[in-house]
Amino acid sequence: MGNLLCCVQIEQSTVAIKEKFGRFEEVLEPGFHCVPMFLGDRLAGHLSLRLQQLDIQCETKTKDNVFVNVVASIQYRALADKASDAFYKLSNTRTQIQAYVFDVIRAYVPKLNLDDAFEQKNKIAKAVEEELEKAMSGYGYEIVQTLIIDIEPDVHVKRAMNEINAAARLRLAATEKAEAEKILQIKRAEGEAEAKYLSGLGIARQRQAIVNGLRDSVLGFAVNVPGTSAKDVMDMVLVTQYFDTMKEIGAASKSSAVFIPHGPGAVRDVASQIRNGLLQASHQ
Repeated sequence: MGNLLCCVQIEQSTVAIKEKFGRFEEVLEPGFHCVPMFLGDRLAGHLSLRLQQLDIQCETKTKDNVFVNVVASIQYRALADKASDAFYKLSNTRTQIQAYVFDVIRAYVPKLNLDDAFEQKNKIAKAVEEELEKAMSGYGYEIVQTLIIDIEPDVHVKRAMNEINAAARLRLAATEKAEAEKILQIKRAEGEAEAKYLSGLGIARQRQAIVNGLRDSVLGFAVNVPGTSAKDVMDMVLVTQYFDTMKEIGAASKSSAVFIPHGPGAVRDVASQIRNGLLQASHQ
């Protein structure tokens, strides 16, 4: 009797299609049902109401003639209130969805350049979703979500794009490095100029101090030693400076031999030569 009654159990998130003498009669909800086969009733099949996902890879060409593989992920499910349409109207749901996805992608992507295709992934997904929703709703299916998860150009195109990007970054790095070196050279030149200016200022002040000291020494000596002219004092100072210089040269560890004439009149000759040299330099 149980075989004649054919008691069946429908699992959760699933519906069953009941026919009577080969004609659709009703949709059986999840639970326990009796299908009396002796009265011509039978189960034509089951239909899942769970969310399903279909990943589709479509090859197409962009506006700038670059072949790309577009990977789309379609999430869909059968509607419980249209279970009979979903069961009877389509023999292969996944093949039907794939055909619509191919049609939309190959109509939309060729209008875009490669860079624009990457930037407008959401717009491509929206176009696919709208077309699928319009087509599949008549077959009892709902399109829950459409995602463009990848746009992959040909491997040679990817390598060329990476090389272009790398060259641009190297060019930018070289520009920044040259600019940094330029700044360093400018700062170095400014530092050298400032150092030379300060050095020259120091030398000028040093010479001014020497001249002032010599002047004070000559004036003081002429006042304290009566009968001495400024010329005599200047000769004595010049000779003293001359011999101090010779002493420093001789004390240097790496100095060479220096020969100077010496005799009873050498001191007067040295003073005369120094004075004449100073006067000639001042006239020039």
